[in-house]
Amino acid sequence: MAAAAGMNYGRLEVKIKRVCQRKRARDHLKAHLTPARKRGGAVCSPLCNFNRRINSIMAESRAVEYCSDSEDLFGDYDSILEDSSVLAKLDDAEQNERLRGAEQQPEAEDVLSDSILDGLGDEPFEDLPASQLQFQEEVQEKAKRSRLQDGDKTSTPFRGLANGEGPPRRPAAARRSVADQLKRTMLGNAAAPPAVSRTAMLKEAVVSEEINVAMQAMETVSADMPDLGPFFGLPSKVKELMFKLRGIQSLYDWQQTCLNLDCVQQRKNLIYSLPTSGGKTLVAEILILRELLCRRKDCLFILPYISLVQEKVRGLASFGLELDFMVEEYAGSKGRFPPVKRRNKTSLYIATIEKGHSLVNSLIETSRLDNLGLVVVDELHMLGDGSRGAIIEMTLTKVQYVSKTTQIIGMSATLGNIKDLQTFLRAENYTNNFRPVQLKEFVKLHDTIYEVDPKEENCFRFSRLLNFKYSSTMQKIDPDHIIALVTEVIPAHSCLLFCPTKKNCENVAAMICKYLKEDFLRHREEEKGVLLRELRDSGNGSLCPVLKVTVPYGVAYHHSGLTSEERKLVEEAYSSGVLCLLTCTSTLAAGINLPARRVILRSPYVATDFLKRSQYKQMVGRAGRAGIDSVGESILILQEKDRNMAKTLVCAPMESCYSNLMHDDGKGLLSLVLSLIGLNITSSVEQLQDFLQGTLLFVQWQQLCVERSLLEAVQQCVDVLKEKELITVDSQSLRVTKLGKATYKASVDLTYAEVLYKDLSKGLESLLLNSYLHLVYLVTPYDLIDQCKPNWMIFFRQFTLLSVAEQKMSAAVGVPESFVARKAAGQTVKKGVNVAAVRRMYLALVLFSLLKETDVWSVSERFQVSRGFVQTLLGSSSAFCSCVLHFTEELEEFWPFRALLAELTRRLSYCVKAELIPLMEVAGVLESRAKQLYAAGYKTLTHLANADPAALCTAIQNLYRKQANQIVASAKMLVSEKAAALQEEVDELLAPPSDLPQL
Repeated sequence: MAAAAGMNYGRLEVKIKRVCQRKRARDHLKAHLTPARKRGGAVCSPLCNFNRRINSIMAESRAVEYCSDSEDLFGDYDSILEDSSVLAKLDDAEQNERLRGAEQQPEAEDVLSDSILDGLGDEPFEDLPASQLQFQEEVQEKAKRSRLQDGDKTSTPFRGLANGEGPPRRPAAARRSVADQLKRTMLGNAAAPPAVSRTAMLKEAVVSEEINVAMQAMETVSADMPDLGPFFGLPSKVKELMFKLRGIQSLYDWQQTCLNLDCVQQRKNLIYSLPTSGGKTLVAEILILRELLCRRKDCLFILPYISLVQEKVRGLASFGLELDFMVEEYAGSKGRFPPVKRRNKTSLYIATIEKGHSLVNSLIETSRLDNLGLVVVDELHMLGDGSRGAIIEMTLTKVQYVSKTTQIIGMSATLGNIKDLQTFLRAENYTNNFRPVQLKEFVKLHDTIYEVDPKEENCFRFSRLLNFKYSSTMQKIDPDHIIALVTEVIPAHSCLLFCPTKKNCENVAAMICKYLKEDFLRHREEEKGVLLRELRDSGNGSLCPVLKVTVPYGVAYHHSGLTSEERKLVEEAYSSGVLCLLTCTSTLAAGINLPARRVILRSPYVATDFLKRSQYKQMVGRAGRAGIDSVGESILILQEKDRNMAKTLVCAPMESCYSNLMHDDGKGLLSLVLSLIGLNITSSVEQLQDFLQGTLLFVQWQQLCVERSLLEAVQQCVDVLKEKELITVDSQSLRVTKLGKATYKASVDLTYAEVLYKDLSKGLESLLLNSYLHLVYLVTPYDLIDQCKPNWMIFFRQFTLLSVAEQKMSAAVGVPESFVARKAAGQTVKKGVNVAAVRRMYLALVLFSLLKETDVWSVSERFQVSRGFVQTLLGSSSAFCSCVLHFTEELEEFWPFRALLAELTRRLSYCVKAELIPLMEVAGVLESRAKQLYAAGYKTLTHLANADPAALCTAIQNLYRKQANQIVASAKMLVSEKAAALQEEVDELLAPPSDLPQL
């Protein structure tokens, strides 16, 4: 059609200059889902290809000005569109259509056909103003309705007459031209309130639609398209959360390089090594998020200590809520085996070394290990750390053997034999010496300080002399010049002072405070007073006499003798600058991240053992606070006798890391073989041998086991397990017994499996149910027995307070009253008594008292042991109680213990009044905080999950906003986890069984 052809004038370029309001920048909305031509990049993936109309409306183009006042908007309309007026073209099209219609139907005058608009088509209107777009849409909608009503191909609506007459004639005056309609629409828009531009509203709607489409695309993206965005394959929202929750705006160069390595992109195994405080964990977290969000696979994050697990759970709970994945804690007695199988959400399991191994075993047993996309191991060098290193090796070997799709990432400080670990894990290696803050290492000998310089012949280069005047009295009390070294930096800067023993920490802290000036007392005096009150509240009115003296000076000690609440309060006060000096043991360096301007090593010893190179590097690595200090420094205090050994300590390469499967007479290898048979991974000696070729032990076999072959070692393990009645050998086929299955599933040490079975069997004969004492005795950990040295007078006094039934129960397990009385009287007992049972009963009495009173301080004073030891005993007992519970679940004869131990595990895990337990399930909420929350009206987990963090800060004294946010986020995650578990159970119950018999 000529008219229609004449209308094909191409795309219009309309540029609008706003007089009343500037166009807002949209740069912040340009994300990975923004069309490529908008970002200036290449063509996007299908995720970015949104509706062309959205693109054209959002596009920027050249413009002509228009007026915003009340003058005639259409008087010179041609000038707006320069050389091509839409109105003029519409008039031409109408005229041509009428002429054509008149030729075909002379009697049907002034009939307006929608074919005019068909002639114009969609394309020319894409860049029109909002009002013209609205007009186009209205007319097309009317035409669409007409077609549906009449079922006719003709666009002009009419109702057919019964006598066959044509459509009725419409008066000429009744016809409204397209141009008139367009003008009316535009005038209506112009008369609208000018507060918000209609075009702006339309663009806002378009932006919202773009975001919605993008989010839908993210949700439906397949595993073949993991790259969802510009932040290392993650949505831009992750980058925003990193800034919002962590304050991280950009990554270090090494982090970007590491994340862009080919092996990372190809999901190969990776070991990366950097000095302490280099930012290793952030890389692991980004890789974890990519696995959870892009590949929709679960992840396992293994950390060495319970405190680190809890800290990481608190830190990542907010990410889980924002990005819709679960964060689950596996530490102590916490963790579900097997984990809840979720259909719609992925899970991040954050676990200790032991719990991580149990979790992998349960996933293998339920054939779900392939759902685990990534395993991250922090402090990978702990592979060389005794029995815990053996457990890490077992875990990683099983993952590699059973699942070919699970990626393994290991983080570590620099290792001497990294090649062995690469071979073991079939991994790439990335090493960098980056530190955000430069570290300068020094040693002090007499009153002279030397800088460590490996290039020097003697390894030390003279730096300076100490400039501090000592009186003769001070010289005797402080021969190592510790006061001089710490006062050079405190209170303006922070300082960590590592001591060889716990007692030395307390003594040194008290000694330093004796010689500090009164100015230290006035530094942040009010906040120190608050800290002292919180410490007293955490002890139910009791306050450590050493801390009472040192805290006013800004000094405190930090070691395992403190309760977990005291340690947390001291750590928070140090991080905020209220405390400027901590005297601590080496465990602080391996635990939480508490950096300092200066790190001082009181001695090159831990207890009586000379420091290892890895321990030394971990301690001095705490020097230098990123973003605060430009340099960090460490000072090792030496005696002349240690000078030569110290040269090796500070200048030698890192120690090598060796397999510990053969540690302690091969206990680790025995445990591994038992679990392999129990999990049906292997069923013959040959298969066992094949599996063990994937271990670090096999890589290092020539160095560690020269005297025998791998086959001989395997055969010896099989013989020992058969002798212990943990496995059976039937025509070369290996099978696990019920006792063997209970042992590996409960993660019970093989040394104690038989003893535990006998104790539980004997306990069934005369189980005392009117008291917790018998059950507490049965779950008192065997590995703490050697650390117990009973005070016989205290033992006898507590024994006499027991009921008659409890005393009979004690005699039944081998600890009669007569024996305790004679030992208390100082008499020699000729009759042989089981020493292990006596010590275990003493520890059981400590736990029994704690369950009754729930006050660590009073119990520690009564038994004259440190409150830290009481709490360690409590934590170990709750974990072992959980193990014993799993042990009894596998053995039918122990059915009475199951319900009893489930409740006891819960009591031991928290050891508080029953009403506080729901609050203490939240990561980071300890007893004193739970009491504050309960008193403020937050009595349930649901209360906390729905709390306003700002209201929490107001209601709870000295609760910081960051802490409140973490508490609320952790509570929400727990509620969500419990609700999801219930929903999964409901779905499973309602789903028809897959093996339903068919007729």
